[in-house]
Amino acid sequence: MYQQIADRLTGEVWRVVAVVTVVVLASLAVMVAGQEHADLSGDWALEVTTDLGGTMTPSVTLEQDGTSLSGHYSSATLGEADVTGTVDGNGFRFVFDAELQGQSFEVSYTGTLEEDGTLSGEIDLGGLAGGLFTGAHP
Repeated sequence: MYQQIADRLTGEVWRVVAVVTVVVLASLAVMVAGQEHADLSGDWALEVTTDLGGTMTPSVTLEQDGTSLSGHYSSATLGEADVTGTVDGNGFRFVFDAELQGQSFEVSYTGTLEEDGTLSGEIDLGGLAGGLFTGAHP
């Protein structure tokens, strides 16, 4: 009789464990599927301060398709360039090739779309210099 009760309880415990496992996995799937990505589409006025002490005020126009970015960058210092990049949650990265004083390098902007709708992050000028940037819709 005790063995029958133990067997029955063991079966009930496994059913509860199975149901809890299914509920947890379903919840995780919904959370991942519902994860939104920042919308970076549009025109952005940037302000860049390099670790060399310089300040630039470039602009970038971005188009977004899911997590992919494309667009156009314009700067008095680095000129005009097409950009490509990605978005992950509120984070983003876009890159383009530039030339300055005869030297070619990749420029990368890595940042976050902040809660107030502005951009902030870091710029890497091909390992030659870096800095910080902010951005807002003009």
